[in-house]
Amino acid sequence: MLISQGKYIKPSKDARILAILESLSRDSGLSQYELGKQLSLSGAMINQHLRTLQEQKLVTFQPVNGKSYRYELTESGKASRERMFAAYSSETIRLYTKVKRFIQERLSGLEVEGKHRLALFGASETCEVVLSALVECEHQIVALVDNDPQKHGCIFHGHVICSPVVLEQVELDAVVITSFGKQNEIYSQLLPLSERKGFDIVRI
Repeated sequence: MLISQGKYIKPSKDARILAILESLSRDSGLSQYELGKQLSLSGAMINQHLRTLQEQKLVTFQPVNGKSYRYELTESGKASRERMFAAYSSETIRLYTKVKRFIQERLSGLEVEGKHRLALFGASETCEVVLSALVECEHQIVALVDNDPQKHGCIFHGHVICSPVVLEQVELDAVVITSFGKQNEIYSQLLPLSERKGFDIVRI
């Protein structure tokens, strides 16, 4: 499990604790340095959390030699990890569902106008969510394109990733930009072709 270091979704103390418990459940031999590197946390913060977990009898320190320890989850620690992971999973699913609904709302206008033939631009995590959202709609995916030549010909959730040149050849009603990080760049790239072929450009 990863801790997000993004601007808008920052990890809470509980998220950090869960991440530590999750890592130690897989490998109790991890050093504090290795834990910190995996979870993007400082050595001081890792040490503080481990001491707290020890005090709460969730983790025991087992000496390996004079300088290092194994950090093993107690039965209470294992139970806490399972309980916290269940809560984390529930929150993640709720967030994922909200994002899917947001995408469906953004694309609802196309459905009302009878514009069902869509191309997706950007084979990314965002595209994965868009594809999931479109399962419940009547849209047809006529192409999945990406600017990265290394992705061309690869299969992405059942769709072959193509070069953007394929947009010249297919009949479509709209191109949905499925790359959050390059919205403006892709929009500028698509605009001349959109004006010539008459398809809509949708930014998520």
